[in-house]
Amino acid sequence: MLTDPLVAAIAEAEQLIANAPQARTETERLEGYRYLAGGILATLHAAWATDRSRPGFIQGTGPYTKMGLDNPDTLYFGARIDGAHSYVVTGRRGSTCDLSFQVLAGNYTDAEVPGSVTAFDDRAFDIDPDGGFELRFGPEPAGDRRNYIQLAPDSTQLLVREVYSDWDQQRGTVRIDRTDAAGAAPAPLTLEQAQRRFERAGAGLTSRIRTWLQFPEWFYLKLPVNTMTEPRHTPGGLATQFSSAGHYDLTDDQALIITVPAADVPYQGFQLGSVWYTSLNYTDHQTSLNSAQAQVDPDGKIRIVVSERNPGITNWLETIGHPHGYLQFRWQRVDRELTAADGPQVELVAFDDVPSRLPFHERNRISPQDYRARIAARQAGIADRMLTL
Repeated sequence: MLTDPLVAAIAEAEQLIANAPQARTETERLEGYRYLAGGILATLHAAWATDRSRPGFIQGTGPYTKMGLDNPDTLYFGARIDGAHSYVVTGRRGSTCDLSFQVLAGNYTDAEVPGSVTAFDDRAFDIDPDGGFELRFGPEPAGDRRNYIQLAPDSTQLLVREVYSDWDQQRGTVRIDRTDAAGAAPAPLTLEQAQRRFERAGAGLTSRIRTWLQFPEWFYLKLPVNTMTEPRHTPGGLATQFSSAGHYDLTDDQALIITVPAADVPYQGFQLGSVWYTSLNYTDHQTSLNSAQAQVDPDGKIRIVVSERNPGITNWLETIGHPHGYLQFRWQRVDRELTAADGPQVELVAFDDVPSRLPFHERNRISPQDYRARIAARQAGIADRMLTL
């Protein structure tokens, strides 16, 4: 049957999930099966929605198709491209704090990270007063064309990231067309093409699972537990993004207090990640905060408490049954080098000692009703981005 390669890949991926040593609890194991379902959905969509001859942007990462420690504040779009052809990208700038583009050569695998051909944000090209823009990508040299980007011969993907600092900001639009395919209809589907698409979906699924189980070994798990790195350029070629990474391991009677200066940059965000290297449930729980959402203390610092139990403070990040996982800060549209002074300080404390370790504890407290209102605002923000289904 045509679907045999996909069926076999699903079975292999399920075994990878079932046997992953990272999952210690039933909650983590069950979340692994949710992760598997999202991977099946995403790879089938990618295999059947578009191809390189007729590219289109698809959202490969979202609330139900998570991967790669997805940022709850970001919409991710990707299109398959070929460095030998020319493309036009048109869109309208939304009100989000950042809009960036990146061309990759190759794919993420469990052996390597794809090379970044180029990466830039919307400050690098002209945008009309009404927010409209047009970018052109192709193999010819750019010369003095400001809105033209030369593609390397081995270019394979064009990624777009739209980043929210406030979840009430409005998304924009973006479209890609290959210039020599405009107005033409695709050839009728053949049996061989259908078979290749199911094969591609299956290969994509097992690669996706293997890759993101391996990724933390490279960048997180060799770090001391319950610590975070100094800010550093984010691996992968994002020129104006810095990040700080770490991993946590907590009992119910422990908490992390993470203190970081509120940065004077367009975007600063923090999140927790699961053992599957995905974001935790950020819609129904406060598992991430950016600088627009977080409470800032009078001394200009943001103090976050990471714990399973509720400490009754505004900046509580919920581990929701995940006793261990990943810690991630991002700063974006940064126009200077960040130093250790810009980064987080992490303190492991007994949960009952949290009030005494927060210098503005009385100011940090929040009622259950007000905390529930914060969760309702998160749910509304995600729904307004049309990401609930």
